[in-house]
Amino acid sequence: MPPLDAIAKVESFIISIPRDVPYLGPLREGERINEKGYVIRKGNRSIYPTSDMSVLVKVTSESGKVGWGETYGIVAPQAVISIIDEVLGPVLIGRDPGDPVVLHEDLYDLMRVRGFFGGYYVDSLAGIDIAIWDLYGKCLNRPLSSLLGGTRHQTIPAYVSGLPKATLRERCDLAVEWIGKGYKAIKFAAAMSDDGIVKEMAALREAVGPEIDLMVDLHWKFTSGEAIRLIRRLEAHNLYFAEAPCEPEDIEGQEIVARGIGTPLALGEEWRTTYEYRPRFERRCMSIIQPEMGHTGVTEFLHIGRMAHAFHVDTIPHASIGIGIFMAASLQATAALKRVPYHEYQHSIFDKNLRYVTGDMGCANGAYTLPSGPGLGVEPHPDVFNYIRKA
Repeated sequence: MPPLDAIAKVESFIISIPRDVPYLGPLREGERINEKGYVIRKGNRSIYPTSDMSVLVKVTSESGKVGWGETYGIVAPQAVISIIDEVLGPVLIGRDPGDPVVLHEDLYDLMRVRGFFGGYYVDSLAGIDIAIWDLYGKCLNRPLSSLLGGTRHQTIPAYVSGLPKATLRERCDLAVEWIGKGYKAIKFAAAMSDDGIVKEMAALREAVGPEIDLMVDLHWKFTSGEAIRLIRRLEAHNLYFAEAPCEPEDIEGQEIVARGIGTPLALGEEWRTTYEYRPRFERRCMSIIQPEMGHTGVTEFLHIGRMAHAFHVDTIPHASIGIGIFMAASLQATAALKRVPYHEYQHSIFDKNLRYVTGDMGCANGAYTLPSGPGLGVEPHPDVFNYIRKA
């Protein structure tokens, strides 16, 4: 059978959009922006860009149709660009975008025997995979969700992620403001809880009332014993879920925490494949998974979501820094899954950068609106290319 519309060209671009306030809020005492534009947050010892940095992928077919992808490129995006331009892109030339799963498997196989089954390699593959699915949808004039088994949800409940204000009082006021806009769930970042995590939880619960779902991101800061003790104290304030309490590689600690608390444990934003998820499913390490489209791509996201369903685990996808392309892919793929209570809403990123994509994707009154149109339903706005950063 001849190709649907063979791939003719693959391109990648680093996008860096300035921010007035760094991600997670104003700088704390002892935090500084280094010469490369990064800041290390003392609360979780993690490095972040002070701009919204991402990598866009453009796949063009022989007939001129274009598929757009985006991947996680917030730190050293040159690594992602190099992998796409040197390894993945050239292999795709002449291939059929109507075979997205086959292409994903073939590209994954290229480097697996060298140990590159994670990190920047799979991030690069995620951006390529999203672009190919977008191109496939455009070739068939169908939305991505319909190609993934059908659209179960036209809207998806959103939880407000982060309260980027300097003081606890300001964060409580901001939470109340979001509730007034129709949102029913809020997550706070423990790394920014300068007055204490339990005190922050208690103050937020008092501010928003008993009916709002409150979550906490613990940023991998604790041992299993410390996490259990802390989460049990937070449970007194009706905690909806606790996220990422232990170091990502500590499977045993994750299992111990899950068995030692009464609140659902949410994990998974840093994992990229079913191979990382499967041992955690088997050991019942979590009640909620948080796949990040910018790490997984569409193909692996669906594999992970289907596996979660088989283990009776809910999916509440993670949403990272980006201009909105992999966010649209995440919404499209999430719309094809059954057990989806919420999708993360990074309001300080999503709202600011929505102008850099075309289409009708949006988030208001507590829910995302699924983008319409073929493929992802969105494309980069021409203005975004004013923010290209050289590799």
